[in-house]
Parts: sequence; structure tokens; C-alpha cells
Amino acid sequence: TTFDLLSPIESDRYMTVRSNGGLNQMRTGICDMIAVARLVNATLVIPQLDKRSFWQDTSTFKDIFNEPGFIKALEGDVHIVSDLPESLQSAPRARKHFTSWSGASYYEDVKELWKDHKVVHVPKSDSRLANNGLPIDIQRLRCRCLYQALRFSDPIEDLGKKLVERLKSRGKFIALHLRYEKDMLAFTGCTYGLSESEADELRIMREKTSHWKLKDINSTEQRSGGNCPLTPHEVGMFLRAMGYTKSTWIYIAAGEIYGGDKYISKLRSYFPNLVSKEVLATKEELEKFKNHASQVAALDYIISVESDVFIPSHSGNMARAVEGHRRFLGHRKTLTPDRRGLVELFGLLEKGELTEGPKLSSLVTKMHKYRQGAPRKRYASLPGSKGRTRLRTEESFYENPFPECICLTGKH
Repeated sequence: TTFDLLSPIESDRYMTVRSNGGLNQMRTGICDMIAVARLVNATLVIPQLDKRSFWQDTSTFKDIFNEPGFIKALEGDVHIVSDLPESLQSAPRARKHFTSWSGASYYEDVKELWKDHKVVHVPKSDSRLANNGLPIDIQRLRCRCLYQALRFSDPIEDLGKKLVERLKSRGKFIALHLRYEKDMLAFTGCTYGLSESEADELRIMREKTSHWKLKDINSTEQRSGGNCPLTPHEVGMFLRAMGYTKSTWIYIAAGEIYGGDKYISKLRSYFPNLVSKEVLATKEELEKFKNHASQVAALDYIISVESDVFIPSHSGNMARAVEGHRRFLGHRKTLTPDRRGLVELFGLLEKGELTEGPKLSSLVTKMHKYRQGAPRKRYASLPGSKGRTRLRTEESFYENPFPECICLTGKH
């Protein structure tokens, strides 16, 4: 099929969207919806944000993003409006859950929905577009949306820039996405190194959270399979083995660390120059972001993209989005720990069959030679996977938008 990708005409087909998930799941979902609006030639109404997810954030689109800038930046691609026209406010809407990871031909069929309705409502925006096999213009539109059009609102951008400057004034710094928060540990069932009462607390949280399907999890299996976030102590051992010295500045891009200082102190013993946004910013500067988890996550995002090295202790929406953005900006260094390999080495340390020092260092360094964000094509799906699973296990487009959006000459 060939698609007519001339500039958009103001369409009388409208699409309303409710974005779901945390900040980065919403961001990539919004850009997928921009691409879908283009494919079906619909006018997109500025999406509503998720107020019901774990984050319980009441922020609106314009609280987090620069709405006028977003509309203007994409005016040559998609017609976007802040709200439905008065005449359509109470018009009946078709509700449609788009199928996950769908291609252009699926959306060609979706156009039929507008035959009987002026407005189509999309209740979920995440992962609705294929990672591969889409027209190149659509793939580039997704990048233009995520990396250029969907900017954060001025208060977030301004404070983000200030914090980056404060960090850079101290020299080079690592942004560490330390996913050692209560929700993450409860969801993954990872209790290694925790007390019995902490493990119970996490299990109860998992059992009470109805939309988390997996309840009975074997923590040891999770860990040896590489499915657990590294603990603060493990991160310390890993960074030291990679050759980072005690004087390295590390910014912790994360929410509240589980167990507080009890666990973070292990990492601080390796790297005393450990800072969080609470240390970097004044109380007054952070005041307006209080109780807005997505706005705080946006500050972490800005600092992570601008860091000298980005290190995620677990893969997730934020880690993937930051890695992709850093690739887009010229393959800035992202060091992704091989969690399964590291757990094996840490097991040998525990048994006393290996000690921290040159031997561990050389094993860890070798293990991570090709895990530092150098240019490469996206990974295909897991071998043997079929149907939806095949699509779900492909590397996300937004984690590595190469080659569609990145020329190796450095010109985008």
C-alpha cells in the first residue's frame, strides 16, 4: 500500500485518546497516536493523561508538556486541537481498543469506524503500533514527535536544565536509574537481601494489586533469570568493577528507594558523591512538583538524557525511552548491566570463590564490552516466538530508532 503523506488537511474525523501508564509509557503512546492519526487522516484531540495508574498523578497534558509547542511542531504532519468542537462535545463516540503492535494495513481498515461516527475514542494508547515494517515517514514522524515536538512544560524544562548545570559544574556524572522502589520489587517478586517482614509487605502489596496478574513468584528464580533490579549494593560492586572511582558523581534518577538509607548506604560506601534531586534542588524549587509523580519523573528523564553515562538497574519504560533518546542524540553512552551474568558472578563472591578486585573487574568489563549503547540494529523477536508474543518480544522502536531516525554521519 502506498500512503499519501502530504501535509494534513483539517479532517472532520476526530480521535480522542486516554493515555495509560506512567510518564514514559504515556509519552511513547502519545507519539504512537500521532502516527495513527496520520495513518487514518484524523484530527487528534490533545490526549487525557492517566490519573488512575499506580502513580495517582492529577497532572493534565499542559502541566507536563508544552501544549502549544506540541501542536505547532506537528502542524505539518497532523492536525491537533485542544478540545473537540462545541458541536461534537455530546456526539456519540465509537470506542475502539486498537490491537497491540498493529501495522499500517490494520489502520487502513480502522478508517471505516469514521463512516458512522464523527468521533472515535481510544481508551488505551500504549504499544498500539508495530516496531517494524511501517512506512519510513511514519517511523520518522514517531521520532519527530518524541524527540522534538513533545517537550516538557517550561517549569519542568527550566528546573531540569538548572539541575543538569549544577551536576555538570562538578565534572562528569552518571545518571543511575535505580529501580529499587516498592512497586517494582513487589511487582517482580524480588526479595533478595530483604528482611522477612519486608518480603511479606511486598507480597501483600502484590496480592492486593488486582491488575498485576502474577501473584505467586519464586524470588530466587527471578533473580537468577536476570529479572530482578540490581540492589544498591550490587550496583556499587558493578560500577567499581567497571573501573569507576570513589570520586565519581552519581545522580539517582528514581522515586523513593525501598528501605531508605538502610540499602542506599551500601552504595554510598562505594560512591560517597551520590546525589538525588532532593539534594540538588532547594525545597522551594521542588515544592510545585510535590505529589506529581509524572512531573518529578520528567526531571529525572531530562537529567538522564543529559548525563555523561546512563545506567539503568532494570529495564522498563523509562530505561528504554532514555536509551533511545540518547541513541538519537548521537549514541551517548548507556551502560546496560547484564543482570543474569552479574548475579552469577555475585553468587561466586558470596561463596568465597571470587573476591572483589582485578579478576572480578576483568570479568565484568569483558561481559559489558558490547552493552554500552554503540550503533546497532534493533533486536528481532525471541527465537521460536509466534503471533503476538513474537511482536511483543521485539526490541521496542523507541529503545533503538536506528536506522530509520539516525544517520551515522550524525545528521538527523
